[in-house]
Amino acid sequence: MSFKKSDILTIPNILTIIRMALIPVFWVLMMGYNLNYWALATFVIASMTDVVDGYIARKYNQITDFGKLFDPLADKLMLLSVLITLWLRGIIPVSAVLLMSFKELYLIFSSAILYKRQIVVHSLFVGKFAQCAICLALFLSFFADSFTHITLPPHTALLWVGIGAAYTAMFSYTRTIIRQLRGVETTYSNRTDK
Repeated sequence: MSFKKSDILTIPNILTIIRMALIPVFWVLMMGYNLNYWALATFVIASMTDVVDGYIARKYNQITDFGKLFDPLADKLMLLSVLITLWLRGIIPVSAVLLMSFKELYLIFSSAILYKRQIVVHSLFVGKFAQCAICLALFLSFFADSFTHITLPPHTALLWVGIGAAYTAMFSYTRTIIRQLRGVETTYSNRTDK
């Protein structure tokens, strides 16, 4: 798999690369130096680059194959990094980490397969809602000490709502993939020039 240099060096893709580079920075700040709020700031900056690069790519028609592949990959790796570190700190349950890890890994591998087949599956509203809910839950998780008096802390409730929405989106995504793959195979089998 190769990409043209001109396709990589666009503003949205540079922001994606920066987001990838922020992942080890987050890990070092969170786990190496116990600088939770600096780690949170890193997570917020990474999330902002995701919003900005998507806006620029659509508005200025700078959508590239590199961006289609690495933009969601950067998002998923950052999300998993935050989830795992918060679990290691005892702030969120391991079940949430395992469920989200399975979902994200499933999407990474399926996206790679679809990319090779040149199939594009557009994101759904429920998927965007899930991402917003989970990101907000992770943000609030950094202030978990403020919610110790609450039976169901807001970050925990939001996290489970987000996971539920994420799995709803994943099932819908899977159904769309199966339909599109069947369509590709049907088109191929009906070709007269093969």
